[in-house]
Amino acid sequence: MEQTTEQGNIPVLFLLKTLLFSYILTGALLAVLAFLLYKLGLKESVVSIAIIAIYVAATFFAGFVAGKKLRNRRFLWGLLMGSAYFIVLAGISMVLGEPAGQLGDSTITTLVLCTAGGMLGGMLS
Repeated sequence: MEQTTEQGNIPVLFLLKTLLFSYILTGALLAVLAFLLYKLGLKESVVSIAIIAIYVAATFFAGFVAGKKLRNRRFLWGLLMGSAYFIVLAGISMVLGEPAGQLGDSTITTLVLCTAGGMLGGMLS
């Protein structure tokens, strides 16, 4: 039972599906990057930039789709999708061994990039 925003309700199932698909997109793009790294021997700086671009592309997609579907306050829905993407990403990182109390520059940068990518996707939808 999916609810629409015309009634004032949030379509949680749709947002979760969109977030899941953005993670599937991330996995596919990271697999392509790993293949390119294996075949071409890319430098670490190139790989880091590609990972950032993948995060931004995945959150842009999620924000774009959410904005298209929900049609009002698009940038907020995009911001929500980018934030949710980052929260799941940070949670998985913590479970896999990243210390919970250690917030470095890369964590804050990733948060800003994910939220900005989602918001931009929502604004351009």
